[in-house]
Amino acid sequence: MPASEAVAGDVADLLPALRALRHDLHAHPELAFAEHRTAGIVAAALRELGLDVHEGIGGTGVVGVLRQGSSTRSIALRADMDALPMAEQSDVAYASRMPGVHHGCGHDGHTTMLLGAARQLARTRRFDGTVVFVFQPAEEGRGGARAMVQDGLFERFPCDAVYASHNWPDLPLGQAQTRPGPIMAAADRFDIRVCGRGGHAAQPQHTADAILAASQLVTQLNTIVARRIDPGESAVLSVTRIEGGHSHNVLPAQVDITGTVRSFDPATQDRIETALRGVAQGVALASNTEIEVDYTRYYPATVNSTAQAETALAAAAACGLQASVAPRPAFTSEDFAFMLQARPGAYLWLGQGGTASARPLHHPGYDFNDAALPLGVRWFTAVVERELPPAR
Repeated sequence: MPASEAVAGDVADLLPALRALRHDLHAHPELAFAEHRTAGIVAAALRELGLDVHEGIGGTGVVGVLRQGSSTRSIALRADMDALPMAEQSDVAYASRMPGVHHGCGHDGHTTMLLGAARQLARTRRFDGTVVFVFQPAEEGRGGARAMVQDGLFERFPCDAVYASHNWPDLPLGQAQTRPGPIMAAADRFDIRVCGRGGHAAQPQHTADAILAASQLVTQLNTIVARRIDPGESAVLSVTRIEGGHSHNVLPAQVDITGTVRSFDPATQDRIETALRGVAQGVALASNTEIEVDYTRYYPATVNSTAQAETALAAAAACGLQASVAPRPAFTSEDFAFMLQARPGAYLWLGQGGTASARPLHHPGYDFNDAALPLGVRWFTAVVERELPPAR
């Protein structure tokens, strides 16, 4: 029996409505901090279930609170709502109706699964305590989780732990993974401006050549991880853009370089930034140019608490999922990290791949696998029932 059928159990009757909701959200994607339609749908659905609903947290965030029994313990469950600024290239009937906006990361599925869990928990009530359902805006590079935390999320809605999941096309449907400690990387961005004097390409002796300096800098940047970081540690530095010049016979006065750094340990992060700035200073001195460095640490590493990672895997196994410890973290980043800095918790990869039509995340033809919907609903529900067992 397929995993999706084996674990659907008592959520089977919810699936038609959940699929319809997911397709509607997919057809109407919204960008970071502009998820007004999505947030409105979420808030209305939570109110219909009888939850206490709070809107406008961290921008367009929505929180629903469900209480049962007398326990003072509380668990938060989080889903992200925003889409990507990219055009969809698919032939599904519910393809994006918003030009240049696409649910290419599956947040439509995440939102739907968490709403499904709210419906399931509201009717079964096999728990004792408080469940806080957190629907977060702006995960895609805009730090919506940070905005909600700074807006007093955990002061207004105290919780003992927080959990989230992300669909994972690299894992087959029916599998789930997480691990204690780092699960996703810290994400840094660097923007470097190399300034020379510019001049005629036939008279380079009269210029400080910004292109030559930038080329030397790119080469040296790509040695930092290999030669400055312990081989036992994990890090990636990638130059992703270099831009300068407009003519074949003019040496430009300015060249811009952009890139990203991914790492898991703050000390490694410090060493890479220090080395990058030092390399830039050395190239500037050698090339008689001026080099400006803007280095931004925009997402910290996503670090699971040991106890909550174990709970996440135990809940997955209880749902019939093939649960295992992830052998290594991923170099992609996730702003759920800000919530894990504020509260203990865990982030789970929920497999949705293994089909011929599967696409990677952020692909223009990506579509969330609806067969994963019951798996996510059951996992969220199982986490709550394990963390908040009913009184005996």
